[in-house]
Amino acid sequence: MDHSVDKEMAGWLHSKSAVNDPMSLLGPVLFNIFVGNTDSGIECTLTKFANDTKLCGAVNMVERRDAIQRDPDRLERWARVNLMKFNKCKVLHLGQESPQHRYRLSGEWIESSSEEKPNITQQCVLAAQKANRILGCIKSSTASRLREEILLFYSTLVRSHLESCVQLRSSQHRKDLDLLEQVQRRATKTIKGLEHLFYKERLRELGLFSLEKRRIQGDLVAAFRYRKGAY
Repeated sequence: MDHSVDKEMAGWLHSKSAVNDPMSLLGPVLFNIFVGNTDSGIECTLTKFANDTKLCGAVNMVERRDAIQRDPDRLERWARVNLMKFNKCKVLHLGQESPQHRYRLSGEWIESSSEEKPNITQQCVLAAQKANRILGCIKSSTASRLREEILLFYSTLVRSHLESCVQLRSSQHRKDLDLLEQVQRRATKTIKGLEHLFYKERLRELGLFSLEKRRIQGDLVAAFRYRKGAY
């Protein structure tokens, strides 16, 4: 859009559904199917990625501001009908002379933000914290330390948080990558009979790759699919 015109890039309504991080293999797919019709009747541009929803529109007159407000109202009605809830909503204003209009969702004013999302390091910290919490729950609620059970819980409930959208926003900083790798180190060390082994030996014993090698593998797969026209 032409940034030389006085207009407000209002929207980028960043929200997360109340159903966050479904802890199952089919959960994310079923969730995407469930929210597939959220853009029905929307006037502005609505983009969806997993459980993130962004609403974008250009404002150069009051009528356009009202048009953008109608879309959050539609989303709120959709959420009410489907027993859902939008949370962590922000409005990002772009443009040097943006009028900084305010918008409401669920009858409350949406907070303005100066940035769209946390940086990669922050995302790695949050992912590691969430994965560690789940791993801690597994350890405290599971008496067995057999490899079959720990690996099943880890691969199903924990590793997905460490690899979420990794091909799109992988960090280039070693400290971030080590922070994520440390979670897998902890998980493999909880398995009975492997406590005394080094990390690489535990991976070899379990038939696992490090997260770094899995990222490289994912990059190669994504590049191959791109070359073949899958994207």
